[in-house]
Amino acid sequence: MTADVPPDPALLSEAADWLIALRYGEMSERDTAAFARWRQQSPAHQQAWARAETMLGTFAQLPPQIGPRALRSLPRPGRRTGLGLLGAMLLAPPAGWLAWRQLSWQTWMADARTAIGEQRTLQLADGSQLTLNTASAVDLRFNRDERRIRLLAGEILVLTQADPAPQHRPFLVETPQGTARALGTRFSVRRLDDDTTRVAVFAHAVEVQTVGGASRRLRDGETVDFSAAGMGAVAAVEANAAAWTQGMLVAKNMRLADVLAELARYRAGALRCDPAVADLRLSGALSLRNTEASLATLARSLPLRIERRGADQTMVVPR
Repeated sequence: MTADVPPDPALLSEAADWLIALRYGEMSERDTAAFARWRQQSPAHQQAWARAETMLGTFAQLPPQIGPRALRSLPRPGRRTGLGLLGAMLLAPPAGWLAWRQLSWQTWMADARTAIGEQRTLQLADGSQLTLNTASAVDLRFNRDERRIRLLAGEILVLTQADPAPQHRPFLVETPQGTARALGTRFSVRRLDDDTTRVAVFAHAVEVQTVGGASRRLRDGETVDFSAAGMGAVAAVEANAAAWTQGMLVAKNMRLADVLAELARYRAGALRCDPAVADLRLSGALSLRNTEASLATLARSLPLRIERRGADQTMVVPR
């Protein structure tokens, strides 16, 4: 079996232009003929277009009013800044395609978002600082009554500042399960899955309220998971729980399966753990910005090895 070799990035850039023109532009007969000639120039051109057609199918799943806006809003290939998001999507292996297809249209249209493995820090209008972790998306709703962040996907860390507005506005982070209200604080909010949110407080306090009406005040060093139906037990925050902002995962007697689940959030493709080694325990620091190096470190430190199964699957198995 041969690996799927990505097409030339320059051809992907041209394919992206044709993609937008064909799907959302107005093609004349001359344009259509020019496209046919371009596609038939070589097998490499045909391969690039095959990738683009798959992308076209992805955008066809978006609501009609969203598709054109979402596609045009993406960074375009072929510019000095590199391929950008659209080019990266065209280059992505099959597992990467699956991840993109699973994104909701709200995530595509978010005010701020990050790709897999990317982190981004923003200065908000009130002076507060917002850091988005890997594969995260937020909408920002700051008005005269409130400062609200809607966490659509992933995880964020917030460092709030005193509200400069004449009339105090609450600072809220909203998920489908409820809201976290900052009380002069540094805290994180993570969408664990479609049903559960986790809030961790690193300074001062946060008032958490579920959509069902349950509420609890978390203080410095406390964390809680909650759903729409209610809250779990309050627990202590790990000292290095926010180390992801520095590109590190700090493990303290963690199961290997849990470590790999965290690393998987920062890389394309599937990362799976053989049950025979899932319960191995480890402590130490691993890079989230170079997950390949982290896997190599695990293979050197524990009785396991890394197996590559195709372009989109990595298995951790007993040595």
